Amino acid sequence: MSQMICIILLWVILATFVIVGAERIDGPVIMMLLISGALVFIPVVKSLKKRNK
Repeated sequence: MSQMICIILLWVILATFVIVGAERIDGPVIMMLLISGALVFIPVVKSLKKRNK
């Protein structure tokens, strides 16, 4: 459980750096954040569902 929290927090920190450091928040930046969020959160949700069974 602590590994999942650590991974999520690291993703949030990275996304914050990207948003703050971006000159403009345009399509590629938004798509990158959505794709990276999916790559982080889909395995976490699957793991939580598997753990609850």
